Amino acid sequence: MIIFFMGDLLLKQGEMGNKEQKMGVLLVNIGTPDAPTAKAVSAFLSEFLHDQHVVDIMSWFWSPFLHGVILPVRSSKIAKLYQRIWMNAGSPLMVYSQRQKIALEKLVNMPVVLGMTYGQPSISCAIKLLMAQNCEKILVFPLYPQYSRTTTAAAFDKLAKSLKFKSVLPEFRFIHYYYDDTAYIDILAQSVESYWKVNGKPDILLCSYHGIPKRYADNGDPYREHCYTTTKRLIERLNCHMKIQTTFQSRFGLKKWLQPYTDKTLKQLPKDGVKRVDIITPSFSVDCLETLEEIAEQCDGIFKDAGGEVFNVIPCLNDSPAHIEMMRQLVGHYTEGW
Repeated sequence: MIIFFMGDLLLKQGEMGNKEQKMGVLLVNIGTPDAPTAKAVSAFLSEFLHDQHVVDIMSWFWSPFLHGVILPVRSSKIAKLYQRIWMNAGSPLMVYSQRQKIALEKLVNMPVVLGMTYGQPSISCAIKLLMAQNCEKILVFPLYPQYSRTTTAAAFDKLAKSLKFKSVLPEFRFIHYYYDDTAYIDILAQSVESYWKVNGKPDILLCSYHGIPKRYADNGDPYREHCYTTTKRLIERLNCHMKIQTTFQSRFGLKKWLQPYTDKTLKQLPKDGVKRVDIITPSFSVDCLETLEEIAEQCDGIFKDAGGEVFNVIPCLNDSPAHIEMMRQLVGHYTEGW
């Protein structure tokens, strides 16, 4: 694990060492539309797909195409998908992330604030809240176990931009990843074992990760290796004689993304004699559109239409007590001696 330091400019020179500095935690997730409407989805996608970390196409070409073709066509379709999974309290990603924030704050004895890379509450607003509580040291905790330029790096960049015109800065530490953290692997395994204890075991377990364009990985993004390592560690921890496979979902556009693709794998499995599939999504810290609709609904249909019989989705870790305790341990590790 890596810790990155920024200089502490908050205290005057004469005050250094004279008082204990207050710490806070910034939890970061990707973000979500404010409502399951075409207008809200369009606003969210516009911010998301304009980020060069996500789509690194020249803006002079990409922006007209995005606003002239993609957003008008896709926003209403995606809004209907959100309507299928929307909770009474809001978007599942937001609801579970807020629950994580509340639960973690009770355990760490320091302020915890939630910030989204895209949409609200923004990272900029979250930093303002922490600084308003006199937090002079801030641990930035992106809820992405596997590092990628498209997620973790994008969050760090948003943070840097939010600090651009500030005269004084807190001191920062960053959690870059935790894909091979023992506590993380343990609770992934426990979630699988608990599910199997109630429902029995499948013919195969798929570990489906959010995909990224293949060329990002080819150009040095470590995400692919992180995902395969997570699966490898999970296999070792489960210690069972069952096929467990890594796949990648949620591809966008015509270019090659990381393979094997989850949907194409599910089409093939019944031809190989597989009747029951269980699927877990280790790159998602909370359930969201990609797990509740794409996996639980679309992929269920793909597998059964191809001849499969039973398709089970093991929920994300969400705000489970074990997940919150793992988060507490990570916070403790990164703030120890600070």
